[in-house]
Amino acid sequence: MATTWTRTDSLGQIITPTGFTAFVAVNNNNVAAGNATVSDAPALVTPPALLTAVITLTAAAFSIAYTVTPLPAGSRCFTYVSGQVSAGRNFNGDFKLLQVSAAAAASPVNAYAAYVARLGVPIVGNRIFIRLRCYNGGFLSGALDTSAVVA
Repeated sequence: MATTWTRTDSLGQIITPTGFTAFVAVNNNNVAAGNATVSDAPALVTPPALLTAVITLTAAAFSIAYTVTPLPAGSRCFTYVSGQVSAGRNFNGDFKLLQVSAAAAASPVNAYAAYVARLGVPIVGNRIFIRLRCYNGGFLSGALDTSAVVA
């Protein structure tokens, strides 16, 4: 599996993970999704990436409407977020996994309670970066990155 699976690193370079790296990545994704770990290499699955995301972000609400909805059978939406930064900032490389949706979940993701519990109440005027990835069979799709300023 590792020889047919390529990933893009933080510098945009295409890399081929070692067997151990692929094993750890697949099992980390499975654990985050609430699925059992695997000891044998799974068949390579390429989950479809989400197409669009519309963010509703205020000091009292945080939801993310996405398409395609609902997700395909067995797929989950991994929602990653950043901490709050200045509204003038346009780049972020520090995402934290906030929550994982149920399998075949429908849009939108309600992220407010999870965000407040982990990173605090959104403050008006700050920017929050969001990354959405689809999961299926231990693999993640390409990322859909966006951001919003707290209204």
